Amino acid sequence: MKNYSVDIEIDKLTNSVENRITGDVFDTQVIEITDKEPEQFYSNWNFDWLAEFDNPETKVFKLIIEQNTEVIQGLISLKYLDGFVFVELVENADFNIRRNKVYLGVSGNLFAFACKESWDRGSYGYVAFNAKTNLIPHYKETLGAIRIGDSNQMVIEPEKAWSLINQYYN
Repeated sequence: MKNYSVDIEIDKLTNSVENRITGDVFDTQVIEITDKEPEQFYSNWNFDWLAEFDNPETKVFKLIIEQNTEVIQGLISLKYLDGFVFVELVENADFNIRRNKVYLGVSGNLFAFACKESWDRGSYGYVAFNAKTNLIPHYKETLGAIRIGDSNQMVIEPEKAWSLINQYYN
């Protein structure tokens, strides 16, 4: 398996996802992907999600809007390790990237889910990931993540994790 670095913009911390133009907020769900739907991962994604899906060490989840469950807003791949959850890969759908994106808050929602998974599994919200070098300050500011030494590995600790969980999961 290839080691990826997280390369996603946290555009806005919302309490769900928010339409960029209208400001309307929509309830979401994060659902584990089953083996019945891999055909959705052949196009319109920058990363090889089939490889993540086939990796027995990771679980892949999709973020959907409750009123439109057929459209995937974003994906996250998690590895459950002793004492923390590791974000292997995270990506917004192509229509949620760049200036003309449809929804804000997708990436924040996915990181909040990772924190919740960690908390629910008894790891107190600890989430780690490898960041692209140029995004390290961005993740410090938006997620409250801290850098581990001089590496590109970052960690979200319990206090910041709890804040993200409360932001997205009342």
